[in-house]
Amino acid sequence: MKANNDLGLLLIRIVIGLTMLLHGINKIIHGLDYIKGLVDGHGLPTFISYGIYIGEIIAPILIIIGFRTRMASLALVITCICIILFAHVQDVFSLNSNGGLALELIIIYLFTSLGLFFTGGGKMSVSNKNRWD
Repeated sequence: MKANNDLGLLLIRIVIGLTMLLHGINKIIHGLDYIKGLVDGHGLPTFISYGIYIGEIIAPILIIIGFRTRMASLALVITCICIILFAHVQDVFSLNSNGGLALELIIIYLFTSLGLFFTGGGKMSVSNKNRWD
């Protein structure tokens, strides 16, 4: 069977982008009070919490359509690292009730986005000629 890496990258982009976008939509609906509390609790200015919209709405949309995929994936990687550091640092070495990592979902987002950073979006992208694609 002939490998179709571009179709594989498209599927990865759609799944990672869409599932993270749902988290961002939830932030629009329910607000950022929880995020602001976490940021404020670490002694940082609360306006930083608005960066979640870049990482959970703008970056996933760019990843889905394949526009500046590497740049958008880097934004998602940074978002995932911030999520772990601000909200889940106590769970880094914890297991869930099924024996898996407590942070397995965010780790999947993190490393899949990191993979897209290295591969780019593939030929089935809106843009694939720029070095940030």
